[in-house]
Amino acid sequence: MSKKTSASKPKPMTQEAKARIYQATASENGGTIPAESFAARAARAADKTTK
Repeated sequence: MSKKTSASKPKPMTQEAKARIYQATASENGGTIPAESFAARAARAADKTTK
């Protein structure tokens, strides 16, 4: 038996997912998004998929 992992077929980052991640990160950090946070990386990935 083989298990399917999320790494086998990644889904592109969407603008909706970016917004959810940004909102959670900003609320934890007093309204700011640290430059090297997961939220910042997610934003870069979402921006790449919409171009």
